[in-house]
Amino acid sequence: MELFQRAKAVRLKSRHDKYLFADEDETHVIQDRNGASPNARWHVEAVYHGGAEPHGLRFKSRYGRYLTASNEPFLMGVTGRKVLQTTVSGKADSSVEWEPVRDGFQVRLKTRYGNFLRANGGLPPWRNSVTHDVPHRSSTQDWVLWDVEIVEIATPKPTGSVEKPVPMAEDQRRQNGSLHRHDPPTDHRRTGSMPVNHGANGAEGNAKFSKLESLDSISMPVHKVEGRQIYYRIADDNGNFDEAFEAQHFIFNGTSLDELTEKLREEVGRDDIIICTMNSITNKLMPLRLQLPPNNAAMNIVIVEESSKVAKTFPSPFGS
Repeated sequence: MELFQRAKAVRLKSRHDKYLFADEDETHVIQDRNGASPNARWHVEAVYHGGAEPHGLRFKSRYGRYLTASNEPFLMGVTGRKVLQTTVSGKADSSVEWEPVRDGFQVRLKTRYGNFLRANGGLPPWRNSVTHDVPHRSSTQDWVLWDVEIVEIATPKPTGSVEKPVPMAEDQRRQNGSLHRHDPPTDHRRTGSMPVNHGANGAEGNAKFSKLESLDSISMPVHKVEGRQIYYRIADDNGNFDEAFEAQHFIFNGTSLDELTEKLREEVGRDDIIICTMNSITNKLMPLRLQLPPNNAAMNIVIVEESSKVAKTFPSPFGS
């Protein structure tokens, strides 16, 4: 539970480097590499059952629906059951409650019936699907492990604060703008924000702190989000592609061309590929052979097959 202790919103990343993703149909839950999408963002709600400590967690998608362990089989004859987005009625519903079980720096999310949230891999229809199940094969044991990326932190409000009435004279001075920062009473007693420690930065530092403390929550990644955005299209035999179709994309955390090539082979499911860029002067495809652009700059690339006609026009060692 401690991994979610101050989390207001999180992203959950599977061992396939894909994020738990609320499908646009507002019903299904899938995996997707686009961690920047609001569909990969889940608001965290603690569930209490009479005690001081939370009994579990609920995860709400951007559509206001909750991550739900349904009883509907994913496929007939298999044990995995569907994970969906559903609305919650006023009464308690254990199907939307998940118990986090920490495993090092990762977490398993367990249902009330002992199943775990599982990110599936392999061929369709399993690819990119999400179910709840108990993995029985050793090769799929880590499919129930999730990285937790906190993208918004809940700032607890101080308890026991009493709002002090403002004297009439001070209220009038506020209206005409004559009340200055140094005038009593101290702001934190009225607004409920935490008192500011007067350090070496003086009033300027206090002003910055006051702006931060007035927020109900602070949107920031606890785990530094690194990597670069890769946008790619797959060309035909002649090197043509339709720009009307949106490019596929993912976040790449590697540093070398070899690493990027391996990642793209995994993405497209083929080994015989050449990574190309479009020459801005000639508008022709050119194989990418040198280092990647610096500073994690986003890249737009085109993938062609080694056996394609356009690949034969490339200079050695690619062409004929």
